[in-house]
Amino acid sequence: MKEKIFLYYTSDLHSHFENWPQIIGHFNQRKKLHDINEESYWLLDNGDHVDRFHPLTEGLMGKGNVELLNEAGYSFANLGNNEGITLSYDDLYSLYDKADFDVVCANLQSQKNNQPYWLKPYKVVRSKHGVRVGVVGLTAPFETFYRLLGWSIASPFDVLDKLLEEVQKQADIVVLLSHLGMYDDEEIARRYRGVDIIIGGHTHHLFQNGEITNESLLTAVGKHGTHLGEVLIEWDHETHSISNKEAYAVPTEHMKKDNIVTSQVEDKRRHAIEHLQTPLASIERPLKVAWFKETPLMKQFTKGMQDWTDADLAMLNSGVLLDHIHPGEITLEDIHRICPHPMNPCKVELFGDELLEVIRVAHTKKLTEIRLKGLGFRGEVIGKMVFSGVEIETEEGSDGEFHVRDVRMNGKAIDQERAYTLATADTFTFGRLFPEIAYAKNKRYYMPELLRDVLAQSLRSLCNENRGANF
Repeated sequence: MKEKIFLYYTSDLHSHFENWPQIIGHFNQRKKLHDINEESYWLLDNGDHVDRFHPLTEGLMGKGNVELLNEAGYSFANLGNNEGITLSYDDLYSLYDKADFDVVCANLQSQKNNQPYWLKPYKVVRSKHGVRVGVVGLTAPFETFYRLLGWSIASPFDVLDKLLEEVQKQADIVVLLSHLGMYDDEEIARRYRGVDIIIGGHTHHLFQNGEITNESLLTAVGKHGTHLGEVLIEWDHETHSISNKEAYAVPTEHMKKDNIVTSQVEDKRRHAIEHLQTPLASIERPLKVAWFKETPLMKQFTKGMQDWTDADLAMLNSGVLLDHIHPGEITLEDIHRICPHPMNPCKVELFGDELLEVIRVAHTKKLTEIRLKGLGFRGEVIGKMVFSGVEIETEEGSDGEFHVRDVRMNGKAIDQERAYTLATADTFTFGRLFPEIAYAKNKRYYMPELLRDVLAQSLRSLCNENRGANF
């Protein structure tokens, strides 16, 4: 006898709920068919379902996402870095309190309390004909960030060294929910025997028809719900082994939306917006945003970053603000709308020569026009770099570029051998835009605060200082 077992999954949705109704509509159709045929199936999410760029997620602090997974009938979920390091300790600790599914993540440990009761390293379930399926979860080990938030995160390879044999003794089929990225998935497949299916994510890669590495089937669906995942496993009960396994990334663009799911999303969005109506300040005249020139709002924001971190100077990109602030009351919803990025304030230590190079690169047209995607940034372009705490003299060349002529702090030239502290967004510590920042030895991340927390404080200060003024 051969038994077919089906897995359906999502990964890296990042709160792009515009694709959720068709994904769940498709799953519901498949579930009805499997129920008629008495076939076993499970729905799984591989992490980064939560993304605080969306007001539904921000207003309900991720719990609306959990409700959507409940309503869709999910069986398993893994933690992504957006669940893990963009929420405060308390918000993550309680995130899945009302989950109707199992949360599996084997390499996350609470430093402050006992493990959340919902957090398991793995779970073994049985098919209709008794095949034991073990589902393990692993997430990307951003050690510094987890530690600052009150969690410890272990190497996924160290965890598998200790755990895999235990799971294999209890399961006929081993499924790994991996929010580690494509290269780690491939290394796991090379290094370990008996990991039958690796459902990948984090690096937003897409395997249209799955990829076989050694004996493991790797599958991934990109990001934002543009594709959903389908896995078929055929188990031979006579040989007690897998006789076939297939995986597909299915485009969702032309799938029919489920009207009930659409209503569920909209109801939660309205509920979330209600939570974001807390007033912060009031202005009489608009505060404008411009991506390629310095505005009073952006200047105040950058100064607020310097003050928040007690740094020598600060640097922020104008593209981080996405909309104007209109006259009247400013609420948390407004702050979230104009600065939705799950990015943290950061302070790095640079020597004077490194700082001068950062300032030089920051003024190049090539950098300001980069269309950045990822690394926490949810905008369009980087935009003009705005500085606080330093005086920069530039001149425009015949090539249209602005060249830095002189840099001074409190009227004094930058000492190339002295260490300075620069406040900026954590985004610039990850990528290759500013190697001096990325490779700086001394970095301090401010967590769980996000850039919009600094913006809110900056606006309060601006309004208190300039009530009724034309900012």
